[in-house]
Amino acid sequence: MAPDGPVRRRSPFHRSAREHTYSFEVAATREEVWRALHPPARRVGAERRVIEHGDVRIEIWHEGDENGEGLVRSCTYKVPRLLLSGGVGRSWECVTESRPPEYSRYDAVGKPLWSKATGWHRLEDLGDGRTRVHFGETFYAFNPVLRFLLQDWVHRFISRDNDRHVQSAVEQGVAAIRRHRAARAAAKDEAAGA
Repeated sequence: MAPDGPVRRRSPFHRSAREHTYSFEVAATREEVWRALHPPARRVGAERRVIEHGDVRIEIWHEGDENGEGLVRSCTYKVPRLLLSGGVGRSWECVTESRPPEYSRYDAVGKPLWSKATGWHRLEDLGDGRTRVHFGETFYAFNPVLRFLLQDWVHRFISRDNDRHVQSAVEQGVAAIRRHRAARAAAKDEAAGA
């Protein structure tokens, strides 16, 4: 039986978005992990916040609401030198959903290889002060020829480092939160004893 309308054949240049997911466990509560990934916003008028992890640089342009929703940032990161950008990729990202201490999502536009991306993390409470961090990102190149030729390769290149950077950021952030908490407690105890 023939279909009711014209048959559309997919072009060999059409490919769907690439997706990468990753999970790891950390000895910290969901609240500590959330705070490590979403540090408190700076006061209005303060200089832009800059976060660096290895060769990734994130500059916060707008802090968003009290949960980080609406946060706007620009990022630079390593990409293959073959893309003729000096080995540097750039993205502009906006946090579009934020449910502390459980889930956050951002949408982004990046270059080179003009693309759109969506990233998210979900924090799963494992009990006993442990959390599993689930991270995912999709990547879709706008140009169908570049999508066909380069999308998979570029996405693998970027994702390879994302896993390491996300886990390192969480572990370092949790350690910093605990050091800060201990220093505040020590200062409070010292003031009470004086």
